Amino acid sequence: MSYALSAPLQTAVFERLLADAAVTDLVGTNIFDALPTGRMPTIYIALGPETVRDAGEVAGDGSWHDFTVSVVTETASFKAVKAAAGAVSDALDHADLTLGRGRLVGLWFRKARARRAANGARRIDLTFRARIDDI
Repeated sequence: MSYALSAPLQTAVFERLLADAAVTDLVGTNIFDALPTGRMPTIYIALGPETVRDAGEVAGDGSWHDFTVSVVTETASFKAVKAAAGAVSDALDHADLTLGRGRLVGLWFRKARARRAANGARRIDLTFRARIDDI
């Protein structure tokens, strides 16, 4: 196992979200792996933290990736952020992603947490789990 499968997974997740019509109808192209400087969009998606564990077996190397995708809005209502989070979940849960390295065995929704941020923004953090074989 190595951490080398993390970047190909992030690239595939990012590309899936940008290509998904339901996601882009709600947030446009405001999907980031690094937040831009200056004024933030009213609603956006940010790829976030990740935890990776070894999943190697006798047959080969692999890894488990638990990663977070956050949907954030400055509006006072959770309605828009929940709609966008639902679209993200639909786009990624059980998705068949092609990776630049390795083979995605499976991708599953694990949990979500909706909350109000200190600045009044609404935020939903969705956690997904991916299993990747390094082939």
